[in-house]
Amino acid sequence: MKYYIIAGEASGDLHGHNLMKALKAQDSEADIRFWGGDMMLGVGGTMVKHIRELAIMGFVEVVANLPTVLSNLKLCKQDILDFNPDAVIFIDYPGFNLRIAKFTRKHGFKNFYYISPQVWAWKKGRIKTMRKVLDKMFVILPFEKTFYDKHNVENVEYVGHPLLDAVGDFKSTHSVSDFRQRHHLDARPIIALMPGSRKMELKKMMPHMASLAKNHPEYNFVIAGMTLLGDSFYKPFLTSDNVTLVYDQTYDLLQESYAGVITSGTATLEAALFHLPEVVVYRANALTVAMAKRFAKVKYISLVNLIADKQVVRELIQDDLNKNELETEFSKITKDDNIRKEMLDEYGDIKTKLGSSGVSARTANSILQTLRKG
Repeated sequence: MKYYIIAGEASGDLHGHNLMKALKAQDSEADIRFWGGDMMLGVGGTMVKHIRELAIMGFVEVVANLPTVLSNLKLCKQDILDFNPDAVIFIDYPGFNLRIAKFTRKHGFKNFYYISPQVWAWKKGRIKTMRKVLDKMFVILPFEKTFYDKHNVENVEYVGHPLLDAVGDFKSTHSVSDFRQRHHLDARPIIALMPGSRKMELKKMMPHMASLAKNHPEYNFVIAGMTLLGDSFYKPFLTSDNVTLVYDQTYDLLQESYAGVITSGTATLEAALFHLPEVVVYRANALTVAMAKRFAKVKYISLVNLIADKQVVRELIQDDLNKNELETEFSKITKDDNIRKEMLDEYGDIKTKLGSSGVSARTANSILQTLRKG
């Protein structure tokens, strides 16, 4: 069968990679065309657009890049018509994907949504569109199925969180690591600095993260860089001898680290699954955050706290992300053994809530069964 998959961010590339592998394992004739990143490209298929051209987030940023967004929408619609897939699979990235889903529904394609937009947090108006245009949706957080049932969205299946597979697979093949040797790191504990992949947000957060290194020579600080951003982008933040930049080795870094300063997003849950005490940070355009605060319906922004439904990790957002607050919280997760133990215990409960492994395989199987019945 022919599959058209659209992922617009780094996390979507990871989940798309695992889903593509599962589809190919269960459908030997799978022909896949996709929007994604290097991980998806490594599985095979044909890439239409790379995520480096798509990671635009926030009201102000979208308006500033509107011509590019409109051009991508036009390209995607025509490309789907030309490819004529049996299934269109959307991975998160709702601002773009739901617009395409309206188009593909109109033209009679089967629509599957993998990893729900966070409409339970804000923009609930999207639910009406989702109810009309999706054939099936696969949700990955334990409370999402109940949420959609309450809003009369049918054909919603809770499959568990795909990070269980990604992290589990990595641990099973990387029980012994040469991370320190490869990057010439001495015996000092490693602190993971994970600023994310969006340039505008990264520029606002990275100076605060990097400033910790000057005050803590007792640690090795390692920045989780992304090749798509390049050396010149990170160079201004390599301000101390104990700061190292490592590209595209997130899991190696998380496995070897003692603590982390993590930008809100998928990485906060990845850190938890690697049992890494963390502080969550987030700083974006002031107007974007002001609008989010006005419309958001959740108490937390990190996946760890959302799943636990309580504060497990401290979130430093906007003005709270400052030198004093960051230093205080950093000291807690590195120096206070009681706080570290309590956090790690909470991580165990979170992992239990996420369900069992085999998420990508279950999702692929459900897509295939639906197509064969239809």
